[in-house]
Amino acid sequence: MVNEDKIPKPTILDRLKGNRFPTQQELLREWFDNTIPSYETIKAPLVGRDTDADSWILNQYKELPNKPPLEEYLKEYEGYYVIELAKELDGVPPYITLGQDKNVFRGQILEDCIDLIGEELVYEAWNTKLAEETLDYGMRLMRTADKIAKEKKLEYLKDQVDPPSTNSSKIQWKLHVVFSLAKWLIFYGKNGHGYEADY
Repeated sequence: MVNEDKIPKPTILDRLKGNRFPTQQELLREWFDNTIPSYETIKAPLVGRDTDADSWILNQYKELPNKPPLEEYLKEYEGYYVIELAKELDGVPPYITLGQDKNVFRGQILEDCIDLIGEELVYEAWNTKLAEETLDYGMRLMRTADKIAKEKKLEYLKDQVDPPSTNSSKIQWKLHVVFSLAKWLIFYGKNGHGYEADY
């Protein structure tokens, strides 16, 4: 309702009866109150709660050339999810967007794969999806990637975490992109997350 600007408006009869409808802000607040952060889904430890995250932030502090007071630094990062230490790696893609969190897939990179999987599957990534649609899209991408990998004898790419060392015009790299996106979508879709296409 919020995304499509279809907030219910009370009619005159509703107002006379005292019926009230939620505002856009109230609907957004309800949405976020009922949302589990993706950081929790990938099991990223939290600074100030988890010892491995606290150790990580202390190591980051040791590497700083100009150190602020430690207490000030720790206070600034309290509540920070350390994606680098996430336990659910399918939710942390190797292809990320600068300026975004490290668990956000860089969808634009999929454009390089049009010749491999076709325009329809590529451009579908630009449609915001709820969890069920996210899972469905991920499964279709995975079936396509599996078929291509089998034909080209590149099945090993499905389990490879880091991108191949070939350039972006090579089939190995493109197929790795598709496998990575499919795993990311399936992981989030199965865990009740959709995604918002951001341009």
